[in-house]
Parts: sequence; structure tokens; C-alpha cells
Amino acid sequence: MRRKLWLLTGMAGVALLLGLTFCWQPALVAAPPQPPGTAALEAPGPEVGPGLSGAPTISDTKLKVFAQTLALIEEHYPEAKTTKDLVYGAIQGAVGTLDPHSSFMSPEEFKELQIETKGKFSGIGIEITLKDRILTVVSPIEGTPAYQAGIQAGDQILKIDGASTKNATLMEAVKKIRGPKGSKVVLTINREGFTQPRDFPITREIIPIRSVKARILDGGIGYIRLTNFQDQTDHDLQAYLKKMRQKLVPFNGLILDLRNDPGGLLDQAVRVSNEFLKSGLIVYTEGRNRQQSMRFYARPEGEGKFASTPMVVLINEGSASASEIVAGALKDQKRALIVGTKSFGKGSVQTIIPLEDGSALRLTTALYYTPSGTTINEKGIVPDVVVDEKPLPTDKSVQKIRDELLDRHMRKEGLTDKAWNQPIAADELERDQQLKKAVDLLRNWPPKKLAQQPGPPAAP
Repeated sequence: MRRKLWLLTGMAGVALLLGLTFCWQPALVAAPPQPPGTAALEAPGPEVGPGLSGAPTISDTKLKVFAQTLALIEEHYPEAKTTKDLVYGAIQGAVGTLDPHSSFMSPEEFKELQIETKGKFSGIGIEITLKDRILTVVSPIEGTPAYQAGIQAGDQILKIDGASTKNATLMEAVKKIRGPKGSKVVLTINREGFTQPRDFPITREIIPIRSVKARILDGGIGYIRLTNFQDQTDHDLQAYLKKMRQKLVPFNGLILDLRNDPGGLLDQAVRVSNEFLKSGLIVYTEGRNRQQSMRFYARPEGEGKFASTPMVVLINEGSASASEIVAGALKDQKRALIVGTKSFGKGSVQTIIPLEDGSALRLTTALYYTPSGTTINEKGIVPDVVVDEKPLPTDKSVQKIRDELLDRHMRKEGLTDKAWNQPIAADELERDQQLKKAVDLLRNWPPKKLAQQPGPPAAP
């Protein structure tokens, strides 16, 4: 039997998108290591390679014990249980002994996952993960109900509509949080600085996915924000870069904003990195099996390569997975200066393996490494220049801040709500100290720190 395979590269392995696309990509796990000077940008065919295509050998004794247990439960348990329920429960139990990012999906759950990749659905617009076994917000997506409600990266979700999330799986949490457009869900949030948890009522909406946004600044500086890595991210990025080349003469610098970017498709992380690199290793993965060990290199050729203009990348604790791949590659290759705070540290690869009956296994299969050999997982990307984010005012209530965010968004006053070719004003920079620092660095390029950085060692 031959099965299709999907590689999960964004926070959704970690994080189920509640109003976003799921982060997976056909067959990239089967990509062989590439020699230097080439780019593993194209996914090969969708069939599973050796090591993932077959079931492990289980002794007859163990199978007999398993079958005997199922039979005893079906015969003697006071409530009727189907074989399907018991088998699914057994698989969930087995996967539950692994790590927080591996899970089993029923046919309905897997089908729902595939629907989510189409680009819009009803939700609140957050990424979540199990961090230290606590349901945690990785990132609210800009402009979504969760973002407008004041949900922040790092928030712990203690309850959903009054029901505790303790011991809840990611999929269980997703099913509770998602719902029809116009309906409400109440998240009980614990946050550093809160004296006690607070309730955040949020109205669900249809969430469109627009992964690339842009602005410009006086002095020939471009600003591009990636909210996540979708299947058209590289094309949209190239389109904005082309517009900026025409608008900004000379083109003196670029700011790539990956803050609160929870990740996405692996091939898009590679393609985005490739846009800014002439050559060299972008990222590599290592797993137990050879086909899970991959190398991705930048192409030396390519029309319109953006590999020489001075560049700053912004990251924070909401930057995860694919965004960490890009930041790590550009940092290690000395292509850009990284500014902000340490990223989330989601560096494990989840592979989605469809099963015979339409269900699927989400299995952690490898770890990501930057070109210098540094693991991303649980360590994150450390910025070259640390700039803390502006803390929320202590004299304002959550409701007041939420209302101001909503009003600003409604008035199209957010940083990326305005036309891309409308220059970012001085007062906008004053509200964003990390962005302001990035602009200052580009206006005084080259920074000494970037010039002193050593290059990455040879990839293993």
C-alpha cells in the first residue's frame, strides 16, 4: 500500500490554527540532501519514503494481549464501546506518551485540517501550543478577533467557555474555540502581570489569510511584514519587492518584520530566505531516518534576487518555526541584522501521515537546525540587537486597550492598514521602538556588530 505524506512545518504541529491555514506541505520530508550550490525548493513526488511507509513489526504476543483487552472491554464494560472507539483511543493513548506536538486525528479531524488550508474559515485568529503542558498562545494574528480582543503571545488559556483546559489536547481545544461566524467564545487567560486570570469574550469571524503586507519609509527604506507562510507568500513578497524597486530610488534598505509570525509552509520559508541569499545553506533537519534528514540551499541564480540591499529582520517571542528558519538563515549567513527579542523556539518537524480509513497521524519526526548547526527547538533565535517591546500601560484596563485597538483598526490606523506606498510617519515609529531601532540601523549602515560576525561553519 502506498500513502501520501504531508510535512508540518509551522506552529500548527505545535499549534492548531484557529482561523488560519494549517502548516503542512506535500512530501517535503522525502527530499534527499542537496549538494552545495543547489536549492531544495521543489517538493518531490508525494509518496512516503522507506521508514515511514510500513508498519513496525509487533510480536504476536503483544497483538494477542491488545486484542484480548479490546474483547474484554467490549464484553464487560457497562457502557457499549465500538471497536473503532477503542482502537482510536488506544492510538491516542500511545501517541500521548510521545511529545505535546504529536497527535492522532480522526477522519473528521483530518478532513477539517485539509479544509483549513484553503485560506479562510470561521475562527478567532490565534496560534496555540502546549507549552509545559499548558495551553499557550503562540501568536494572535494581526487584525483578527483575538488580536482586537488584546490576546497576546505567551497568554495561557486556562478555560474555554468556563471548562478547564487542563489535560486537553490541541485538537480538543480547537474544537471548543472554533465555531460559526458571529458566535462567541470566552477564553480565561492568565498572563504575566495579572493578579488573577481574566475572561476575554471573543466573537468568531471569517478569517481571510493575507500573509504579506508592506509600507515604505522616507530615505529609500522598505518595510515588509509576513504574518505567516502560505502557498503564495513568496509570490506576494516578490511583487512587493518589485514595486519597491520602482518606487524607492535608490533602495537603501529593507526591514522584514517576522514578529508574531507563527510559521507555515517549509518550502515558503526556504523560498523567502532564497530571495535574500545568493548561495549557502538555509536550513537542515535531522531525524532518526535518512529521509528525514534534509538540506536546503539557496540558488545562486534567479531573476530579481534581493541579495545585496542592507537588511534588518524583526523578531519576538511570537516568531516561530518557519519565521525562525528565515531569521536563523539570514543571521548565520550575515545577510541581515536581527533585532527584537528571542523567538519562540519551535524547531521540531511534524509529519502528517494519512492512514487507511481517512484518519491521520501527526508525528514529530525531526528537528530544524540553522546553517551554523544551532538547534531552533526550545532555544529560539537570539537577536543581534535586543530591543524589548513596549509594555502595556498599567493605568488602562484590558477593555480600554481592546477598544483602542479595535478603534485604530477600524480607522485603518494600524501600521499595515494604510496603503503600502504611504510612508510610515514619525509618530508611528515612536509607538514601535523595535521598528524605530531597525530604521536607525539602516540609516547608519553598516552597523559594526554585523561586520564583526563570523560566518557559519560548514554544514554537517
